[in-house]
Amino acid sequence: MRNLLTFLARFNNLILFLLLEVIAVYLVATSNDYHNSRMVKGVRGVTLVAEKKITDSRNYFRLRKINSDLAEENAALRNNFERLVQADTIHVFSVSDTILKQQYEYITSEIVSNSVNRQKNFFTVNKGSSQGVKTDMAVISPDGVAGIIVSTSENYSVAMSLLNIDFRLSSRIKSSGYFGSLTWDGRDYRYALLNDIPQHVVINEGDTVETTSYSAIFPGGIMVGIISEFERSGSDFYKIRVTLSTDFRKLSPVTIIKNIRQEEQINLESLNQ
Repeated sequence: MRNLLTFLARFNNLILFLLLEVIAVYLVATSNDYHNSRMVKGVRGVTLVAEKKITDSRNYFRLRKINSDLAEENAALRNNFERLVQADTIHVFSVSDTILKQQYEYITSEIVSNSVNRQKNFFTVNKGSSQGVKTDMAVISPDGVAGIIVSTSENYSVAMSLLNIDFRLSSRIKSSGYFGSLTWDGRDYRYALLNDIPQHVVINEGDTVETTSYSAIFPGGIMVGIISEFERSGSDFYKIRVTLSTDFRKLSPVTIIKNIRQEEQINLESLNQ
């Protein structure tokens, strides 16, 4: 109580001034139609601006949920597309052969931990063995390749990032179909190197680089990046720098890809090695 009285005694002149100002504005607004309409319009304008700011703030905080919903929808569309492609391309020669198998399944996930500044970078996602995630599954972002699952627990998985000097990705130049091995040199998180492309191949800056399906991990045709520069070296192959399509500094959400026929392919190939 004493603090309140001290405050009123200290600022009594200011409080009296503000009170008189409010009374004066009220009298002017109520005694004159013009001033009244101007005040109403002014208050309405301030209210609209405040409501817009509040709406924009709410929409901003809803972006994470919106992104998650879009990722779920994309995964569902990918699964449906995979079934449609298989249905269109598989020819059934036996009446008893009614089994239709898609090759890939898609699982949406969120990044819970990520690194980009090390020589060997990894990221953690919030899906694990309980959700069907296993090692050697591909991970992609909405923009392209992200990494490969290397370990799992019940509800989490760790993936080796493309930004890891041990990472190797079978990639091809979309325009020519020539493929090589994509690696990261441990320098800039925005770029990788495409190796083993012979110098007789015609390439251009801006050419698209995408995955092949040779590894039994990634489906073919997943975006990797674009060729930003290249040069002829003393060997038989180009030195090609690729600008990565995935921005690893804002990686989330991601999609985990399960190759249903992976084990069959690997077992068969191992018999011929």
